[in-house]
Amino acid sequence: MSQVQSGLPSEKPRVSPINDPRVRSFVFQAVLVAVIGFMFYEAFVNARENLERQKIASGLGFWDNTAGFPISQSLIAYSEATSTYGQAFWVGLLNTLLVAVIGIILATLLGFVVGVARLSKNILVAGTARWYVEVIRNLPLLLQLLFWYNAVLKALPSVRDSARLPFGTYLNNRGMFMPSPITGERFELVTFAFLAGIVGTVIYRRWARKRQEATGQQSPVGLVTLGLVLGLPLIVFFGIGMPLTFEYPAAGRFNISGGMVVQPEFLALLFGLVIYTGAFIAEVVRAGIMAVSRGQTEAAYALGLRPNMTTKLIIIPQALRVIIPPLTSQYLNLTKNSSLAVFVGYPDLANVFTGTVLNQTGQAIEVVGITMLVYLTISLSTSTFMNWYNQRKALVER
Repeated sequence: MSQVQSGLPSEKPRVSPINDPRVRSFVFQAVLVAVIGFMFYEAFVNARENLERQKIASGLGFWDNTAGFPISQSLIAYSEATSTYGQAFWVGLLNTLLVAVIGIILATLLGFVVGVARLSKNILVAGTARWYVEVIRNLPLLLQLLFWYNAVLKALPSVRDSARLPFGTYLNNRGMFMPSPITGERFELVTFAFLAGIVGTVIYRRWARKRQEATGQQSPVGLVTLGLVLGLPLIVFFGIGMPLTFEYPAAGRFNISGGMVVQPEFLALLFGLVIYTGAFIAEVVRAGIMAVSRGQTEAAYALGLRPNMTTKLIIIPQALRVIIPPLTSQYLNLTKNSSLAVFVGYPDLANVFTGTVLNQTGQAIEVVGITMLVYLTISLSTSTFMNWYNQRKALVER
């Protein structure tokens, strides 16, 4: 009697390991991992042999050696005679972060303004915004940086003929000389008040949103934010006796002393990055707004909302869900494009560390590897933050 007729379960036919998809998948992945590992091993051995043949030391022993070269702009203490290559690295990194953060903020503001202007019913406004986008985004960024540096900033008057601007500011081909703030005793209380105002703003905005969702009543979020972020620090500032003075620049025949200077290299790089990236962000914003259904605008008008309130409360919040993902790419592009600073002489990370430090030490693998790791870390951090923000703005199904 067969197994089926007797009620016994039939045995599954045995499959050859060659024909088993799970076995083949495991074997192929193991072979791929082995090949990649072998390639990395050969590259490591080859690099070590080349370094030994050229008598170049490996490792990070150079990190604490004296740098011996000046850096034109530094946000931390740096001396040509005593500072190390490690300190030069931090100077370059902070300069990169400075231009990246300011550039992202300004490019976002410019892009949103131009993106909204492109959809304006005013022909002049819409046409100007369109020509700005079409011209700027189709010109190479490097050429724009060289234009701002050589044709605009270097063409400014010399120190002797400096242009005098309001608030004791001077502008010439060496940069913009501005009053330098000098903080006094207990000024840190103002800083603490500012940070407390930011924390209070975040808490209040969350409470106001939950209250509106529950009752439909709106809260004066803008006024409260203004009061906490600006009003509270000002009250503390005046209450402790205004512990802040300014050192104004003084113009001489051949130089300007005192104050603080914003160098033309920084301005050229910042202008180029902001104007170039702002053109791409403008198209992202325009596409996001156009992705919102026309019925949303008509419904808002039917409820009596004015055009500016419709854009602020109805269109932009919905458009952000479309805007944020490509906006992240533009932020990453701006940060990585800041490495073009070497062409205008701005001392960013690529210029200082991958340029001068690499030429003096000759340790290309360590220097380039650290630089790549830094840019990778900055990019991943930016992506992580923007992905978190995108999730907060995404549609939530109930």
